[in-house]
Amino acid sequence: MAAVRTYVHPETGEISLARVLFALSEPLRLEMVRTLAREGEVDSIDLGPDLPRSTLTHHTSLLRESGVAFVRAEGRKCMISLRAEDLDARFPGLVGTVLAGYESEPADGKARGGGQEQAAGQ
Repeated sequence: MAAVRTYVHPETGEISLARVLFALSEPLRLEMVRTLAREGEVDSIDLGPDLPRSTLTHHTSLLRESGVAFVRAEGRKCMISLRAEDLDARFPGLVGTVLAGYESEPADGKARGGGQEQAAGQ
């Protein structure tokens, strides 16, 4: 009989802002979090079907260890969900604000015209 996989998650009070921001600073992980926020719990493979397993495992582990995601084994699947309530209890509005800012960025990643660019050109 195969051993049941268990995952260690930080308690809500142990989730640190620095680790959450680091986890959310990478575009691939940010896209994963956006998917989790939109779809709820998903099989981790659905977060990066084109990624090598080692890359996917690295990013989902970092999300789990930072307190952003909850991971549980379900047979051979690795189910992952956003710890939205825990994150909102710890840092109210943070994830929603980050995701809203991320969704408003242009696809090319370049900053939209604004005050600093216009001031520099004057």
